[in-house]
Amino acid sequence: MYLKPLKIGNVELENNILLAPMAGITDLPFRVMCKNYGTGLVCTEMASSKAIFYNDKKTKDILKIEGEKRPIQAQIFGSDVESLKVAAEYVSGFADILDINMGCPAPKVVKNGDGSKLLLDLPKVEEIVTEVVKSSKVPVSVKIRKGWNEESVVAIDAAKIIEKSGASMITVHGRTRAEFFSGDVDLDIIKKVKESVNIPVIGNGNIVDEESALKMFEYTGVDGIMIGRAAIGNPWLFKRIIHFLQTGDKLQEISSKEKLETIIKHIELEVEEKGEKVGIQELRKHMACYIKNLPNASKIRVRINQINRKDELIEYLKECFSN
Repeated sequence: MYLKPLKIGNVELENNILLAPMAGITDLPFRVMCKNYGTGLVCTEMASSKAIFYNDKKTKDILKIEGEKRPIQAQIFGSDVESLKVAAEYVSGFADILDINMGCPAPKVVKNGDGSKLLLDLPKVEEIVTEVVKSSKVPVSVKIRKGWNEESVVAIDAAKIIEKSGASMITVHGRTRAEFFSGDVDLDIIKKVKESVNIPVIGNGNIVDEESALKMFEYTGVDGIMIGRAAIGNPWLFKRIIHFLQTGDKLQEISSKEKLETIIKHIELEVEEKGEKVGIQELRKHMACYIKNLPNASKIRVRINQINRKDELIEYLKECFSN
């Protein structure tokens, strides 16, 4: 009933269970892992429109999507309209959907007027979306929050402006910027946004398991859901939620064997993509989540953080899982 294909502009997704863009997390190897477990859409890490404007190689590298299963969404952020237009033209040359970040709460982002800070300037929101849509060759989506704080809850007004300006989808995180990722997600505001526009609305925030996924659909009536932090070290969450929405039954817990195989695959992809030194370092944040339910997890994490070679890491993980 709730699991279904989703159309965003002229792009059709196999299903409406999406991976959220996460800085430092949703690189190519992690996106591949989540695609392997069935997510209908993955998204790159957010890329600075100004960095793209100035042809920054490191920024362009995080947008690399070669070899990935389509469709793929790429996310840009910024508040300077000219650089956003250039970034939109560049990114839409290879991505299937272009997303504008108007929800990031990070201090280093909002201090420049970017991310969720844009929710304090709705005329700027309108100008940005209008110009990015004009510059993009693919459908444009926008990710927003409930508002800046409880005194400035603007998600409904922002959503109407975003739709009017030509966007094809809106994702709503049901917290204000002031809340960051703490406290309960406001499902009422997501529901009201869904009722106020005609383009697809995606619900985001605190979707951590089958029940919270179902609740988001049932309560808000959204067209799809977006899963972020709960997927770190847990990419099989997509498979579990999809199965639950299809059948009403829960899958058995993932076996230690499959979990280990998944981790090893992730390690191999990361090292192949970034080289051994950088790849192993980048994996540490994922490893902490992969092993958190193992006995002596904190001791294992300390040891993992001392390992710099792929083969050594894999052998140590095999030892941990066999015990």
